[in-house]
Amino acid sequence: MPQIDPDLVWLKPGQVAARAGIAVSALHYYESLGLITSRRTAGNRREYRRDTLRLIAFIRTAQRVGVSLTDIKKAIDELPAEGLPTTRDWARISRQWHDDLTARITELTALRDTFTHCIGCGCLSLKACPYSNPDDVLGLDGAGPRRFP
Repeated sequence: MPQIDPDLVWLKPGQVAARAGIAVSALHYYESLGLITSRRTAGNRREYRRDTLRLIAFIRTAQRVGVSLTDIKKAIDELPAEGLPTTRDWARISRQWHDDLTARITELTALRDTFTHCIGCGCLSLKACPYSNPDDVLGLDGAGPRRFP
């Protein structure tokens, strides 16, 4: 099997950011959360493994569907420390998030279908509003908005 030149495995932050479509500051933020890792060169500059691009794609896709960074971190922590994640690893994560995503889709669909009425109301304290104030608990404090989305 052909070997990859070790110098080609490591990318500079600007290279990773450009290929991933994110800012270098986002790389640093993800690293501060423990979502990705880097190494330091002799000159104390960061370098990221090429497979970090796959992790960033996973992080961004999960964020796009509403998965929190905390939950993304938990999933990444369960991936193998060495080697690439397998199809089985990704399927396990998908199963873990399936019910939550399905519930969120149902809620967003219902909100989309009643959005004109809901946004026009503004009171956020109607018994009929299952989104902002289920069971009208905020209505006990009087009229008018109580929380902001």
